[in-house]
Amino acid sequence: MTNQTQTPSSGFFGLGIAPQFLETLDRMKFTVPTPIQQKAIPLAIEGKDLMGIAQTGTGKTLAYGIPMLQRLAQKQGRGLILVPTRELAYQVHQSLAKVDPRTKMAVLIGGASMFKQIQDLRRNPRIIIATPGRLIDHMEQRYVNLSDVNILVLDEADRMLDMGFAPQIQTILRTVPRDRQTMLFSATMPKEIVRLASSYMQLPIQIEIARSGTAAEKITQEVFIVRNETKKDLLKKILSQYHGTTLIFARTKMGARKITRVIRDMGHSASEIHSDRTMAQRREALEGFRSGRYRILVATDIASRGIDVSGIELVINYDLPEDSENYVHRIGRTGRAGDKGHAISFAMPDQGKEVKAIEQMMRTAIPISEHPEMPLEKFYQHTSAPAKPFGGSRGFSSHIFRRRQRR
Repeated sequence: MTNQTQTPSSGFFGLGIAPQFLETLDRMKFTVPTPIQQKAIPLAIEGKDLMGIAQTGTGKTLAYGIPMLQRLAQKQGRGLILVPTRELAYQVHQSLAKVDPRTKMAVLIGGASMFKQIQDLRRNPRIIIATPGRLIDHMEQRYVNLSDVNILVLDEADRMLDMGFAPQIQTILRTVPRDRQTMLFSATMPKEIVRLASSYMQLPIQIEIARSGTAAEKITQEVFIVRNETKKDLLKKILSQYHGTTLIFARTKMGARKITRVIRDMGHSASEIHSDRTMAQRREALEGFRSGRYRILVATDIASRGIDVSGIELVINYDLPEDSENYVHRIGRTGRAGDKGHAISFAMPDQGKEVKAIEQMMRTAIPISEHPEMPLEKFYQHTSAPAKPFGGSRGFSSHIFRRRQRR
């Protein structure tokens, strides 16, 4: 692997993008490329294998989507995009369809009509967007042929591995032609990703926009130490302070249902998204959240990478994630595309180690806050003391909540 750095220039001109796509980007009001687009697009158009390390909300879809559409317009073959979740598959499809509505695409995901997907495949789509499990289903029943795939994208590769898709991904990688372009995008860089790149990519160029495991630059963070039985009281106080769009993460689907009921009882408009909801219900919740019908969306980690909604003011980790890397993906739902964002986490007194693990993974400290109307809590002494907060970091709520140094 080699590292690639470039000096950003203004606008999408000079990146090798064909005039028809430049005109489309102009109509879509995309005038300045994000850093990942600035670095990835010229290399991808040249047909290079890429490993893009960048946080969610940094424009990765167009970073690989524009080169894929342009290269497929110039040559025979097919593009294949693997994604971890149904929601992300739909969002990728919507983004690419806006850039080039004439290119035929098929979305292959679980929970949707197999018959419709078979019909879409029979129309010979140029791009297939799929979750690994459903693509394997179609491969086993011989509804799809990958022998003509010459551009392969693994989007949110670390998330797919976290979800246990490694065997399916390896099967797919062994099936597609070896003579292909492969682009891998990930927010973190675990060893499994490095092994994947070494085995299935040809001298990939690594583009790192943010250090692996870091959050977007403009996201401020804070953590409240709170007992489980008083989380609802703290949530009520925070929601009365923040009036914008809010995304709340729960660890379990049962927890998400309970939190949603509690929030509605508080008088807020809210919906939920988790694996117990049907595909139609999940899409309705996401569209309602995007349109403003619901101010608050409660989700499990199924949505930590699948929600592409601009203008989310606040992310609340009502429950800390089981995997510390998911913390980055959760809070990455706010502060997208260079906007400011804020993330609040509730940690129980016995979760000092979990907070420390998150800080070590991110290589930075998260300030602890106190609410003047809530009981003062501390992490239990038997947990190792987390690192001291970095100097001067203040969240949006500093005028109400007092900061304190960890002891």
